Amino acid sequence: MLIQVEATVRELARSPLLPFVEQRLHALMMDEQKRRAEFHRAVDAGDPRYDGKSIEFINGEVIELMAVQNKHANAGENLFVLLRVWVNRDSLGQVNHEKIMISLSRNDYEPDICFWIKAKVAAFKPNQTRFPAPDFIVEVLSPSTKEIDRGIKFKDYAAHGVGEYWIVDPERETIEQYFLKDEEYILSDALSEGMITNRVIAGFQIPVRAIFDTAANFAALQEIMARTQK
Repeated sequence: MLIQVEATVRELARSPLLPFVEQRLHALMMDEQKRRAEFHRAVDAGDPRYDGKSIEFINGEVIELMAVQNKHANAGENLFVLLRVWVNRDSLGQVNHEKIMISLSRNDYEPDICFWIKAKVAAFKPNQTRFPAPDFIVEVLSPSTKEIDRGIKFKDYAAHGVGEYWIVDPERETIEQYFLKDEEYILSDALSEGMITNRVIAGFQIPVRAIFDTAANFAALQEIMARTQK
């Protein structure tokens, strides 16, 4: 990521248009920051325009997310249930499913699932409405979001140090598992079966099918609960 930034800066530094580009960028960013501040005030105040809606602020625009398909909702909820039980079992941190906003340097997102380690959670407030970059994020692909999940969010999450990123495809029933290396994501696995192991959440390992299949999900939950009770 830094290599790309440095290359862009060097290219602009050699251009006679640099002063004009700087002026234009400054004007654009000032306008965007103003609109983002207004967006934050509305979110923090519980503005009725956004009540019950999934919304994100991306590159200066307020984006209202479309309602998801049943298979999208089921995949996200199946994974969330397993994560929540595992994380809460040993008080490893905080995991949330949708409708929780993370605020990065430029953009505000509502990931399908996000997890923060315990040390970060200690600083959270009961009435907090916006949160820092998580340590682990899951996005479940849908027709309206897949380009953003693989594009802007992919780069933004990496740039802000999100250590692990899963892209769940409910259509193909696969999980792409990415780890952060040198500020960029490296694909570790693209799985449709077998076990998947999370590096950020200690000990969390589940069958891939537990995300897409109700019976497999229940069996995985029983296994986690059995280990919890030992």
